[in-house]
Amino acid sequence: MNSRIEELRAMLTEFEKDFEKFFDKENMSAGTRVRKHMMALRQKAQDIRHEVQNIKTARKDSSSTPTA
Repeated sequence: MNSRIEELRAMLTEFEKDFEKFFDKENMSAGTRVRKHMMALRQKAQDIRHEVQNIKTARKDSSSTPTA
C-alpha cells in the first residue's frame, strides 16, 4: 500500500512547481504542463482503481471456494 501512496506523493511533488507557476505567477505555458500532469494523475488513479478491483475480485473468489 505504501508504495502506491508514495508514487502519488512523488507525482504531486513533481507537479507542484508548475501549479505555482500557473496559479500564482500566471505563467500560461505552465497551464499546459498542469493539464499534462493532471492527465498523468488521472491515469495513475485509473490504474490503482483497476488494481483494487482485481484484488477485491481475487479475494472474493478465494474466499468463496470451498475447502475440502
